[in-house]
Amino acid sequence: MEPRMNHRLGLKSWATGALVLAAVSACADGNSQPVDPTASPTVANPTPPAPTTSPSPTSPSGTAASNATRTLRDYFRTIDELARTRGADLNALDAVTTSTELTAEKKFLRDQGRRGQRQVGDTRLAALKVQSVDLDNSDPSAGTVPTVIIDVCWDVSEVDVLREDGKSIVSPNRPDTGWTRYTVANYKYAADPSGGWRVASGQDLEQTPCASS
Repeated sequence: MEPRMNHRLGLKSWATGALVLAAVSACADGNSQPVDPTASPTVANPTPPAPTTSPSPTSPSGTAASNATRTLRDYFRTIDELARTRGADLNALDAVTTSTELTAEKKFLRDQGRRGQRQVGDTRLAALKVQSVDLDNSDPSAGTVPTVIIDVCWDVSEVDVLREDGKSIVSPNRPDTGWTRYTVANYKYAADPSGGWRVASGQDLEQTPCASS
């Protein structure tokens, strides 16, 4: 299955019926990967309810949420830049992704490049909502690492994907906005609690679209 970017962009080239990203093997690619590349981050509650209060910015949880949110914003910027640039170095993904997300996005962008397609425009983030923070770092090799769950409402109203001849491959019925729940994990928390956060996985949500940004 292609990554969720197909769902978000509404591409006409293939069907995107399933909303959940298929689990694929994680790559042992440099220092950005966990000790055990087959392990996915362990989340105590994969679909937690929205918190009634936000973590204090000065607390460990608040700091983790802030750092993970920054990484998620960098992730979207990186994906957009790579999708716009033919022949771009996909190793830039290592700084913002890991595990299944890294594997899926590299595959998508390689396939897009082989087809001669390119993106124009940027994805906007209409809303980001931190749903949970878990700082358990008891067994990184087994995937028990600090994780932050963040719901993102993305806005692709200004984004198109073009073939080599300049024609769009985006469906005219594509929704401009939608929600995705991301797991942002830090496999290097002990050594790098601030900069080790990476987007590890995501799941599209079926809920009321947010307003365009």
